[in-house]
Amino acid sequence: MHCPFCQHDDSRVVDTRLSDDGLSIRRRRECVKCKRRFTTIETSSFSVEKRSGVVEPFSKDKVIAGVRKACQGRPVDEHSLALLAQRVEEQLRTAGSSIVSTDEVGKAIQPFLRELDEVAYLRFASVYSGFQSLEDFENAIASLRADRQERERG
Repeated sequence: MHCPFCQHDDSRVVDTRLSDDGLSIRRRRECVKCKRRFTTIETSSFSVEKRSGVVEPFSKDKVIAGVRKACQGRPVDEHSLALLAQRVEEQLRTAGSSIVSTDEVGKAIQPFLRELDEVAYLRFASVYSGFQSLEDFENAIASLRADRQERERG
């Protein structure tokens, strides 16, 4: 880490704190040369490997865009989409892998979308799970009904 004041390449950590959202670390550093202090914010990053083999940084905006298509015409607001994307990112980060596949991203989206809107979930799942027949839809609907009945009983 280069000092922003004198550009020296060595500093020592004086204080470390986890951010409020738990996704980054705030560090107070002191330059060993000029003794001035500065703050750094450190986050872990991870990437997504597309089916074509291209690797790009994970983007919550892309998650939101994909889910928004499934939610078209449904009573789902932008705040709910942003929250879903945040939850997906947190789940993928906890897996600990630095590169995840688009398939893993799609699978991570499904349970959160299922909670948010069942129709949007069916639209999304039909693409990411590769539904091939009416039976695939019927099985997914039966699973949704069983889950709903379980929630109503419990």
